[in-house]
Amino acid sequence: MKAVVFKKYGSPVVLQMAEVDKPVPKSDEVLVKIFATSVTAEDPKMRAFDHPPLLKLPVGLMFGFRKPKQPVLGIEFSGVVEAIGRKVKNYQISDQVFGYTGLSFGAYAEYKCLPENALMHLKPQNLSFAEAATMVNGPLSALVYLKKKGKIEKGHQVLIYGASGSVGTAAVQLAKYFGAHVTGVCSTKNLALVKSIGADEVIDYTKEDFTTSGKQYDLIFDTIGKTSMKACMNLLTPKGKYLLTEFGLRHMLAAMYSSVFKRKKVVIASSNFYWKKEDMVFLKELAEKGHYKPVVDRSFPLADIAEAHTYVASGRKVGNVAVVVCEGEQKGRAESRMKNPVATH
Repeated sequence: MKAVVFKKYGSPVVLQMAEVDKPVPKSDEVLVKIFATSVTAEDPKMRAFDHPPLLKLPVGLMFGFRKPKQPVLGIEFSGVVEAIGRKVKNYQISDQVFGYTGLSFGAYAEYKCLPENALMHLKPQNLSFAEAATMVNGPLSALVYLKKKGKIEKGHQVLIYGASGSVGTAAVQLAKYFGAHVTGVCSTKNLALVKSIGADEVIDYTKEDFTTSGKQYDLIFDTIGKTSMKACMNLLTPKGKYLLTEFGLRHMLAAMYSSVFKRKKVVIASSNFYWKKEDMVFLKELAEKGHYKPVVDRSFPLADIAEAHTYVASGRKVGNVAVVVCEGEQKGRAESRMKNPVATH
């Protein structure tokens, strides 16, 4: 089968198309023919071994210091079940699925074997394979921070910084679904998009500093790690929470201290440790009812994966970047939408 491999860390040119052995499912595994995958913000970091100092040691121990132990990247996918092991009960051949490969990676390939109990579920019927392939990392991260950590409630004032990114576009839609008043912060060119996906207010950070407005928020969710912790803490309501997906040592210390001694909290988390199968079921239902729609900026063919990495690493992407692995994705999208038109907000 075809796969994109990298045998050393470096620039996008280390990503090369190759022929590798097609996997065979074990008795408790499902073989998925991958139609689409994605390039998340973390993928270029893994490719280049470009991690914050605190993470270099654990990442190196797990995935290799000199060269990658896992030569095929890719964590999100959508596709069709092609074969199942004899003990598999919950999936059938031809099921359309989406999911997360976890630390085994491997979605930059035509096929992937996963345990039946992997973080995988039936694909939303009204989404294309490319859209469904972006339904894990951003949405589940946003869900963990807003619902499980932030305890978002109806009527909350919520500010989302980086509202046009993968996590940000998911957070805006989820916060709106949970009944919050949503303020999105993004650049000029993305104001209309953020407004269109549910934000009640939008702030152009190139023209306005939201920290000087004096407005208070129950949750401030920085999805890209660019805000001032001190300034944001001053804007929180008495029991407000400052949520961070990107954090360093000082944020970790502040989170520990505030968890014990402060009413206002600094909240950090490795969100993927909190992802559950029921969360994917929830997201599928939201999508099919028209309450959630993945924002896909660009879609690249697998052969252009290096270009996709370059684009994501540039910081210019809006929402998600999908990668089409199998040409059948286009047919799947047409058939899916004919049967299940996408609901509007």
